[in-house]
Amino acid sequence: MSDIKFGDILEPGDEDTKAENERTVRKGFWGKVRKTAAHIPFARDAVAAYYCATDRDTPLGARVILYSALAYFIMPVDLIPDVLMFVGFSDDLAVLTTALTMIRRNMTIEHYHRADTALGALEAR
Repeated sequence: MSDIKFGDILEPGDEDTKAENERTVRKGFWGKVRKTAAHIPFARDAVAAYYCATDRDTPLGARVILYSALAYFIMPVDLIPDVLMFVGFSDDLAVLTTALTMIRRNMTIEHYHRADTALGALEAR
């Protein structure tokens, strides 16, 4: 039996989607995290997802899913405005949780260790 993980199978256009979302995430992710980390309970998961998405060992399909979810998180306009702090991030949480559920086998303890280190550094500022 093959050990294919969700995210190993690609669809046409996945490379383009990943590239566009990767640019968006790399440009705006850390700024969004700095502004919101203290206010959102899923900051650790978001940062771990970032590290998983940027990990070359993560299959391309999983990175497409993660970059899409993270791009949604940092976009200034989404379904529920983030200005409504706790309620505003509920859609972001739902999108990220769905993405993490889909690619859970690709997340490693190392991604979470890196997230903990990054968030600790942000708190120390």
